[in-house]
Amino acid sequence: MPHLRLRLYVVGNAPNSVRAVTNVRAICGEHFADRHDLEIVDLLAFPRRAVEDGIIVTPTLLKLCKPLRRLIGDLSDTKQVLIALGRA
Repeated sequence: MPHLRLRLYVVGNAPNSVRAVTNVRAICGEHFADRHDLEIVDLLAFPRRAVEDGIIVTPTLLKLCKPLRRLIGDLSDTKQVLIALGRA
């Protein structure tokens, strides 16, 4: 399986953001081990990134390798996340 590049946009320690970070790290650790890069962008620290990257809702997970995917929410539905990432 090819290397997976992901970017997760969050807003500080908001409950949904914390859950999304926890969930995506768990999914990546279990299903993608050393075959992924995960960048977490806190829009409180870097608000311009929201405009530059077209983010209007958080948390948002972007799959940066083709086919590109955008997932919104706390990423608690592991099956749906894996389908979107091409793993299920």
